[in-house]
Amino acid sequence: MAEGVRRRAWLYPSAFAGIAALIFMVRLLPLGIDAGAWPGPDLLLCLTLAWVIRRPDYLPAPLLALVVLAEDLLLMRPPGLWAALVLMATEFLRSRAALTRELGFPVEWLLAAGLMLGLRLAERMMGALAFLPQPALGEALIQTGASILCYPFAVGFCRLVLGLRKPAMGELDAFGRRM
Repeated sequence: MAEGVRRRAWLYPSAFAGIAALIFMVRLLPLGIDAGAWPGPDLLLCLTLAWVIRRPDYLPAPLLALVVLAEDLLLMRPPGLWAALVLMATEFLRSRAALTRELGFPVEWLLAAGLMLGLRLAERMMGALAFLPQPALGEALIQTGASILCYPFAVGFCRLVLGLRKPAMGELDAFGRRM
């Protein structure tokens, strides 16, 4: 029984890091996307929010911070800004784990959409305060809209492929503690 707990404690964070590395690789490949094309969704953000809403205990905050910081560095964004904002959003969700457990999917989707919009707005405000060059507002809104529309697919991937589900009310973990 303890081996299953230990295996699960390493399996899901390792899976998150592996999926993030795959997303990085796909984003860095020269796929012939022309300049001026519509920006795609932020798949890592969708996956992260779906993962933390489903099982916050399976995604440690230090791992999340390192993965998003690596994404910042690979995509040549201001180092640490997006990582700090995503970490604050996920900690907001972790602190409300009991509330998000009881939400239906449409309300959960609205919560994730609100967080995505808030993150984008906070990123733009911080960039404006630091006088950083920023992409056009329209492009940022299109990317955020695409991310919001891709969120159900990220939830489906987490549920069907990875087996991440919300814990039921009163469910106990392997140590007998309420989740």
